[in-house]
Amino acid sequence: MKTLIVIPTYNEELNIKAIIEKINLILSRYDFSILVVDDNSKDDTANIVKNLQKQYENLYLLQRGGKYGLASAYIDGFKYGADLGYKAFIQMDADFSHNPDYLPLMLEKIQENDVVIGSRNVKGGKVIGWNLLRYLVSKGGSLYSRIILKCPIMDLTGGFNAWRLDILNKIGLNNIISKGYSFQIEMKYRAYVLGAQIAEFPIVFEDRKFGKSKMNKRIFFEALLNVIKIRFIV
Repeated sequence: MKTLIVIPTYNEELNIKAIIEKINLILSRYDFSILVVDDNSKDDTANIVKNLQKQYENLYLLQRGGKYGLASAYIDGFKYGADLGYKAFIQMDADFSHNPDYLPLMLEKIQENDVVIGSRNVKGGKVIGWNLLRYLVSKGGSLYSRIILKCPIMDLTGGFNAWRLDILNKIGLNNIISKGYSFQIEMKYRAYVLGAQIAEFPIVFEDRKFGKSKMNKRIFFEALLNVIKIRFIV
């Protein structure tokens, strides 16, 4: 299945070259491409990608004029890929917290499922490198979302996911109300409500080594407030 890996970036010059090279090495036998959706990075991220395009014919760059956020980055990326004929999509971060070694398994699982979730919260999954507060906030946020939404998905907040185009079309990307990190929750919940075939498999999530995390307390708790909206709108 023709697959597009969508990677949103903002100031990821320390990671982007290495992640693109690693993905291409691991998936050399697969039919895939990479789309970097860059939100007007102030560093050299976009130029690095442009230089790598000379080496990798399967590498695309979508440059946006401002910092428009995670949700719209993925939505624009999915639409970009759909217009080019891609039938499946993988969303992942540029900072190696989503280990590219899991990509072959994810590509296999998306052949038989509508949605595939790289889960930190199923048996065998875990997080490395977070302090206790961040760990408890993340675990608590996922549990809170499951309770409010009455949804059995164990890792609603995680961002390492694969989607078939068919389920994205059923969800309707123009229907998404989330602007930030609640996007991950809303997308999975909408797929669940639609009766999608959803598979979770365990991953080890390792905190970034280079660059700064885009997550902060304000963004996180704003996302949790949006869960209530999602519950009554979807």
